[in-house]
Amino acid sequence: MTWTWQLEKEDGTVLPSRDLVKETWPSQGDAESWLGEHWQGLLKAGVDQVTLTEDGRVEYGPMSLHPPQE
Repeated sequence: MTWTWQLEKEDGTVLPSRDLVKETWPSQGDAESWLGEHWQGLLKAGVDQVTLTEDGRVEYGPMSLHPPQE
């Protein structure tokens, strides 16, 4: 099984991975840990939200990378 993050704009447009890191992980936990370490860099690179997939099947998302509004 392969876990990946689909990187998206706020309107759901999938961003091409040519300018962004496209990685895969052997477990959901590994993918989530990676996102926890890199979400700020993705946000700075123009990623608004992510969707976690397992072998092409959506596990959850889209999930915003923007901090909650206070």
